[in-house]
Amino acid sequence: MEKTRVLIMGAAGRDFHNFNVFYRDNPAYEVVAFTATQIPNIEGRTYPPQLAGTLYPAGIPIHSEGELDSLIHNLDVDEVIFAYSDVPHEYVMHKASQVLAAGADFRLMGAKNTMLRARVPVIAVCAVRTGSGKSQTSRRVAELLVKMSKKLVVVRHPMPYGDLVKQTC
Repeated sequence: MEKTRVLIMGAAGRDFHNFNVFYRDNPAYEVVAFTATQIPNIEGRTYPPQLAGTLYPAGIPIHSEGELDSLIHNLDVDEVIFAYSDVPHEYVMHKASQVLAAGADFRLMGAKNTMLRARVPVIAVCAVRTGSGKSQTSRRVAELLVKMSKKLVVVRHPMPYGDLVKQTC
């Protein structure tokens, strides 16, 4: 069976999460690239092989979103996954039109394929945009739970600040 060739559009957050929970060890797909636009100087980097898994021994390249049309063509992309969490509907639909015009399918992934499963209570810290203070709020919530003698785990998708491999837990 031929693998579906995937490009994941994102801002170095939800895109990495979607990859980790759905694509990393999925032999039906080949993620050929990530694109990014909001994080300065991320293009040209590689999602590290240590995080990408055995199907990606060289890691996965990260390109500028400005290269989207040529990437779809040059990498023979079948499907583009839109994995931003803080952009307006109009932007999403413009990108959908661009992807479809370039010849690939456009997809948004829902909770069924991206949600982490838990058998314990969960506190989710969410916001409508990048830079809203989720990290600081999460640290404060964790501090309060520790003071209450609760055991906790903080889960966060990989972020491109510094060395991703060193941040792995």
